[in-house]
Amino acid sequence: MLNTYNTNEIKNAAGVEKEFIRRSYGDRPEWKLITETPNLPHRFSIAHQELGSGTSKRRRSNLRFEKTVAGTIDSSVGVKASVSLTLDVPIGNIGDDSLAKELLANLMSFLATTGAGTTVLFDCSGTGCQALINSEV
Repeated sequence: MLNTYNTNEIKNAAGVEKEFIRRSYGDRPEWKLITETPNLPHRFSIAHQELGSGTSKRRRSNLRFEKTVAGTIDSSVGVKASVSLTLDVPIGNIGDDSLAKELLANLMSFLATTGAGTTVLFDCSGTGCQALINSEV
């Protein structure tokens, strides 16, 4: 894994690059936004866990973004929001990564596109993003 993500790997809702630098190592390494302030952290982490053995072996990988902002009703209190993705793959009984890629493609297209669109929508106007943000089915 990279120590710095600073070449357009991560963007905000306006499609603008956000640069992150590794903050910690270990079982769940964490990166922080290079421009974050100490009182308003903006972080992401990645973790992997393997369970079972033989043909029952699975790998669970989790990617999590968390951001703290000043409250809009009481700005003296920070509020934290987070988003997390877990990929659970039966690595003991598959021969390649095509299953994982298919599922991730399903998720990404549902979140970041509308209908037949093929343009990635960073503004979260994609079908799945709208369903999550607006509590809709």
